[in-house]
Amino acid sequence: MVDSVDCEKKSLAAAEKFREWADSYLNFERTPQKNIFWLDTMRTVCESLGNPELSCRSFHVAGSKGKGSVSEMISSILSEAGFRTGLYTSPHILDFAERIKSAKGWFAPEIYGSAAESVIECVDALEKKGAFGGRPVTWFELVTAYGMECFRKAGCEWAVYEVGLGGRLDATNVIQPECCCINRIELEHTEYLGDTIEKIAGEKGGIIKEGVPVVVGRQKADSVREVFEKIAAEKHAPIIFADSETKISNIVYKNRHTNMKGSVADCNLVDKNEHTNLQVSMDFTMESRFFSRPINASLKMLGDFQADNAALAAIAVKQVFPDLDESIIEKGLSNASLPGRFEIVGGGRNILVLDGAHTPSSVSFTVETFFKVAGEKSAPHVLFACAADKDVEDIAPIFRDRFSRVTLTVPGSAKTSDLPRAENAFKSAGMDFDSYPDYGLGIRHALESAKESRTPLLVVGSFYLVSEVKKVLSRS
Repeated sequence: MVDSVDCEKKSLAAAEKFREWADSYLNFERTPQKNIFWLDTMRTVCESLGNPELSCRSFHVAGSKGKGSVSEMISSILSEAGFRTGLYTSPHILDFAERIKSAKGWFAPEIYGSAAESVIECVDALEKKGAFGGRPVTWFELVTAYGMECFRKAGCEWAVYEVGLGGRLDATNVIQPECCCINRIELEHTEYLGDTIEKIAGEKGGIIKEGVPVVVGRQKADSVREVFEKIAAEKHAPIIFADSETKISNIVYKNRHTNMKGSVADCNLVDKNEHTNLQVSMDFTMESRFFSRPINASLKMLGDFQADNAALAAIAVKQVFPDLDESIIEKGLSNASLPGRFEIVGGGRNILVLDGAHTPSSVSFTVETFFKVAGEKSAPHVLFACAADKDVEDIAPIFRDRFSRVTLTVPGSAKTSDLPRAENAFKSAGMDFDSYPDYGLGIRHALESAKESRTPLLVVGSFYLVSEVKKVLSRS
């Protein structure tokens, strides 16, 4: 792990150089296309590199929602257990290296630099030989291979890989994990993964490996569980449904001045001190046959649903380390955090919450958690933007009658959006709003309005929007 500010800057710069090279390749995150998913390219690159994906033991985490949180929690527990652990997640918010790091922070600059040289040299040589058979090499494949090579050069003992899209044909699905995790499944990317929740579950379930235990998070539909049970049976993989195996109780939201529990309406944790950042934790208890005693968890990652994520992560680790002391799990969970996942900025009543939630259920969870922190009577503002493929018609009503001011914009320039459609959705929901096609103006309007009225502000709908807001904040 790199400690000094100078080394941190060098690490970020070294990783950024690789991103600049990779940007010349097809990037699905920015320009979605059909029929570009297969594993042949990854297998060719990995074999040419000497199979860095097999250089350390690993966990594989898929799902429509919560897979980033679960990945972070698992890596934090492994790190607390004393293992050198790599973490591969997406998307990044500000710095490209957020996707590829150790559980404790950035790798040294020479790790990022040396891994970049290896992957670039490898891919250039393969392209000259025509090894890819005319198929386009994608940005995500290159970044995934780069992450694997970074972990090998850093001497990682473990790596945790978050799936990018789907699972079966995702670039990460060349690893041989010790345990697979599949979190909540929702309708998403239907054009690429299937038009039913069961078809999407089938794609996500494609990460299940022969004889490898799979731990599944809470699901809305029994039909999804049945899909996973069928795949697991075919693969002779032990399957565990975390919600059936865990009792969660005593959820309490705390800050350093307040300890409240109860309904959303009576749970206002706003810190009155204007000059400090609001520090909130969520405490709860988990009991399971896999634990030798109840686990008393305290999370920086807020939202009642994070308790389910914690249970999934803890049970997954216990499948590989059944004798791991519960205190290590507790400490690992308490250290886990991810940017852009209910990230609280500032103090006083002018708090700002940044969250990349972009589906109806995840936005709903975020709004409920927001009011537990800000209070039901806080008359907050919301800044919303989403990509063109999101279900804005079902998202818009979630904000109705709960926010005093709504600002709509687009989620930056990197993602295709449809602002007129969002405007129509909010009109149909009976809501007034300010709309800004220029996201820079929209962001500044929302921030200044909330500051002037001394009210909390929720930024939600896209990680790309969160990224643009953080850029504005870093310059102010």
